[in-house]
Amino acid sequence: MQITEIYRSIQGESTYAGAACVFVRLTACNLRCSWCDTEYSFYGGRKMSPDEVFDDVVRLSPEGGLVEITGGEPLLQERELVPLLARLIGCGYRVLLETSGERPLKSVPAEVVKIVDVKCPGSGEAGTFSNANLEALGAADELKFVLSDRTDYEFARDFLRQHNLSRRVHAVIFSPAFRKDASVRGDASNCLLDPAELARWMLADSVPARLGLQMHKFIWDPALKGV
Repeated sequence: MQITEIYRSIQGESTYAGAACVFVRLTACNLRCSWCDTEYSFYGGRKMSPDEVFDDVVRLSPEGGLVEITGGEPLLQERELVPLLARLIGCGYRVLLETSGERPLKSVPAEVVKIVDVKCPGSGEAGTFSNANLEALGAADELKFVLSDRTDYEFARDFLRQHNLSRRVHAVIFSPAFRKDASVRGDASNCLLDPAELARWMLADSVPARLGLQMHKFIWDPALKGV
């Protein structure tokens, strides 16, 4: 497996925000979102066997707990990733998989919590989500929309309603995109879309979704890696 980094920190997104978590970031992505904050994971990394990755997770969190597999796009390494997911689940870890939903999800073990990022127009990658993946989602899974403007919001709102997402998954999250050049922590002015404005839109439309902020970017410098 090609791995960019493995570290332990505080989960900053999803309904698991605030919990201690081991992050395994896989290298490579086939999408190029305009607001991407992990472009350093597109290339490079180091070759590790699934056994080595597993051992690193155990070293960082020996008594189980939360593990997130992210990227890049982790499902580009599906052949080695899926057995690793099953092994982590079998050893008592709660496993989250962060993915764009462009790659098929059917091989992912049902016990893995899939956190799927449906790309909006402002990302430059709208239309890459595979609607067939909706059938692979379960009651514990989550869908996330990263929003940069009103057009993105309306896309996410309409997609949510069209596919009745609030009845399919545990949570739907609307999250403002962060500026790629942000360098000051704890400042909502770094968001491309004002969270207060987004909150007003969601309340006005009675959208059955949660407003999510990237907690780690308010705690630490947004450009800092390994947090």
